[in-house]
Amino acid sequence: MGKTMIMKIMERASGKEVKVGDRVWCNIDWSTARDFGGANCALQFDEITNNEGRVWDPDRIAFTFDLQAPSHSEKVSNNQKIIREFARRQGITHVFDINHGIGQHVLLEHGLVKPGDVILGTDSHMNLLGGVAAFATGVGNTDIAASWLNGTNWFRVPETMKIEVRGEFQRGVSMRDFLTMLVGDLGAGGMDFLAVEFTGESIERASLSERITLCSMVTEMSGKIGLILPNGPVLEWLANRAGPEVYARVSAIAPDGDAPYIDVRRYDVSALEPMASCPDAPDNVRPVREIAGTSVDQVHIGSCTNGRYEDISAAFEVLKLSGFKISPNVRTIITPATREVMLQAAREGMIEKFLEAGVVFTNPTCALCTAEHYGALPSGDIGCSTTNRNFIGKVGKGSHTYLMSPMSAMATAVRGVITDPRDILCQGGN
Repeated sequence: MGKTMIMKIMERASGKEVKVGDRVWCNIDWSTARDFGGANCALQFDEITNNEGRVWDPDRIAFTFDLQAPSHSEKVSNNQKIIREFARRQGITHVFDINHGIGQHVLLEHGLVKPGDVILGTDSHMNLLGGVAAFATGVGNTDIAASWLNGTNWFRVPETMKIEVRGEFQRGVSMRDFLTMLVGDLGAGGMDFLAVEFTGESIERASLSERITLCSMVTEMSGKIGLILPNGPVLEWLANRAGPEVYARVSAIAPDGDAPYIDVRRYDVSALEPMASCPDAPDNVRPVREIAGTSVDQVHIGSCTNGRYEDISAAFEVLKLSGFKISPNVRTIITPATREVMLQAAREGMIEKFLEAGVVFTNPTCALCTAEHYGALPSGDIGCSTTNRNFIGKVGKGSHTYLMSPMSAMATAVRGVITDPRDILCQGGN
């Protein structure tokens, strides 16, 4: 019997042969913590080592400031200070402070992530790094602190689902729409503790941003990790950042032809239409056309799921075809994933046009994934967002959120009601 990708990754990390269901100790390539939770990790580490412990490898630990950046309260500022001081004491140099952006994206851009890596983090969407075939997973603060002692953590080897995707997206339809459809099809528990290999011609053509989008919401189907083997331009981009070692890594973790899969699903996106997750659950999915006309109060484009340059560019195209005008009745916020993304948008002249249209274009952060950010919704308001969760109260008690693609979100901002982006993209604007 052959091996799946996750089995090969865990064999590399554990140094022994594994099979599904085994519990194995794996060496960690990176153990990371964000500003939200990072202070508690540092305090716990000091507590269990009586303030005398040293981390196993300061060059394999990273802190990312992305949830509340810059700080909006004294409490948050003090927690961020705890992280900075801990990093200085321990000699940790990978501290990506408030001016960098979303942690997973920043790690990728700085060439710190390679296929086959095992990465821990304090974010439940660490698994978006599976878009380059890294096994990244969110864990609790105690697990992070413990991993800093000896650079290991234990896992159960999961079963693997295989999802094959073929076909080309129509104009106005994107990977986010496929993902939304998939969440609706499989449901919140459809990937329960599974590794998922995404493959097929549509995936092989997918850009890095599309792969990030796809893998970021495996969490919303209860999956452990989604994995996509880098190829083509994505592999070249990764090699330019992380080094030529990535080519050998890809070959080493490619699944065997006779690898065991618990389930194989096949999808064709050729006839797919824009989709939305309706309040108040990601798997409450309907086509955008069925909810078109619903009034909204706020639109947000960004997050670890859809905050890359390609996402902002897609929204920009919709705005351009609409004469660079948004509805005066809708508050519209765009948040780039990283400083690099923001700079690219600035160089292309997009930010100026967004601002002239009345859009609030913010610094790079996780932004409105929670009510802890500027722009939280008041009770009774309706929002549209490209984030990954829309549980009731997630961005404001008593508010409700629809999740959709950047194109659908911007079309909604333009018209003031939920709008199928094809109404603008395929008809030349208003």
